[in-house]
Amino acid sequence: MRKLKVFISSVQNEFADERTELARYLRQDPLLGTFFEPFIFEEVPANTHSPGKVYLDEVKESDIYVGLLGAKYGFEDEMGVSPTEREYDQAKAEHIPRWIFIKDIVGADRHPKEIALIRKIEHDVSRKKFSNLDLLKKEVYNSAVLYLKQTGKIESHDFDDSLHPSADIQSLDENKVKEFVILARNKRNFPLKETASVDQVLKHLRMIKNGKLVNSALLAFATDPQLFFPSATIKCAHFHGIQVQKPIPDYKEFGGTVFEVADEAVNFVLSKISLSTGTREKSNQVETIYEIPRAVISEAIINAVAHRDYYSKGSIQVSIFRDRIEVTNPGSLPPELDINDLKEPHSSYPHNPLLAGCMFLTGEIERYGTGTLEMFKLTEERGLKPPLIALDEGFKVTIWRPSAEATHDAEHDTIHDGEHDNIHDVSELFSEIVELTHRLVLVLKGEMSRPQLMEILELRNRPHFATNYLEPALKEGLIEMTLPDKSTSKNQKYRLTIKGVDLKEKLERKIQK
Repeated sequence: MRKLKVFISSVQNEFADERTELARYLRQDPLLGTFFEPFIFEEVPANTHSPGKVYLDEVKESDIYVGLLGAKYGFEDEMGVSPTEREYDQAKAEHIPRWIFIKDIVGADRHPKEIALIRKIEHDVSRKKFSNLDLLKKEVYNSAVLYLKQTGKIESHDFDDSLHPSADIQSLDENKVKEFVILARNKRNFPLKETASVDQVLKHLRMIKNGKLVNSALLAFATDPQLFFPSATIKCAHFHGIQVQKPIPDYKEFGGTVFEVADEAVNFVLSKISLSTGTREKSNQVETIYEIPRAVISEAIINAVAHRDYYSKGSIQVSIFRDRIEVTNPGSLPPELDINDLKEPHSSYPHNPLLAGCMFLTGEIERYGTGTLEMFKLTEERGLKPPLIALDEGFKVTIWRPSAEATHDAEHDTIHDGEHDNIHDVSELFSEIVELTHRLVLVLKGEMSRPQLMEILELRNRPHFATNYLEPALKEGLIEMTLPDKSTSKNQKYRLTIKGVDLKEKLERKIQK
């Protein structure tokens, strides 16, 4: 078996010990030594070729690129570029997997060009930090084992395909399974009927083996998934400014199945962002749309749920700031992709294939490998800045709100307070309508059914709509039922009361100013 060549790149005099020890470690470790053969320039015999040519030729012939970054930038050629950066660029051009390790620097400043190189790399691939040789070896080992698993060189089971040691079919909610079947039949012509048993559905989805459940079955259908996976939640926080700052105006942590947590998180974001006021040019009703397309928010959150690392103890985090929304999950890109690939048509390599398959069947995921493309397309159509994807201690998507600066140099995408103090005034386009009942009043025209109202407000969850919009509006006397004696009738509709009409007129005058 041919060993995989690992090119170790760094400023040589800064990482002399680390380079030598890392090469020795890769050769001597019982597992890593079976699959990998390191290359360091110190071991190359003297020859007549220029060092630069040797560097790049060796990178081209390598299978893995390992980059060690510290305080120094290193020797600069006539173009002002160091060998380390040349080697990284070559590895990127050859689509070679790149493992980047950054040394924590205490009491010393990094060279400005080294800082720029780190920022450049973090927009492409994930990176890990280390403070000593032992931690470096640990991080390299983790990266190597993950690579071997992902490329099928050692046997591995994905998290969602692994058997849970204690759960059984009684841990699942039969109603949730039936609801899934109904939705999957409507969306994707799922072959089983809602009368199918839980066992039959699970077998079709490959979520049960010899009577034992795999983890994905619990994430999708358990009565209480967090009983088995406490970190399988989404933490949502709303901040009035542009940085994390206490006290937090609103914070919620959502649990439930993967479908439920995604739905709750999307609803949380929608309730915090502004609505467009529209005009009366096309109709008597003020057009109402969210400042960010719902599909963009949904894609970011559902991708995080479907592709996160469920072995991690970290939760998905959604943070809403004045100028942006950040969706962060404990995960990483597969070795076949880097960030730039996400902006072009690309194949799908789901981290949790069974879970992703379930979310595809319900329509949560529309088409494999198109989620990020759709986000870039929709934000461009709306005139928003393109989403920013970073692989810094996890996978983070930043969605820019209209209040973010319209033109922003890519190298300043890192958020700093002073860089965003001058926010464009978009009050003429969007209005912040905090009260959810007021949003309902604003869109209600004549007599409308619950499905019609949910469609306009782009809400998918009936209980959420009832609890946060419909029931409070009824209680406040802003709306009334057309069939008050038949509250559960399928023909039930809702209309504004006199109080509701007065409020709607006030809201429309306010947003038309």
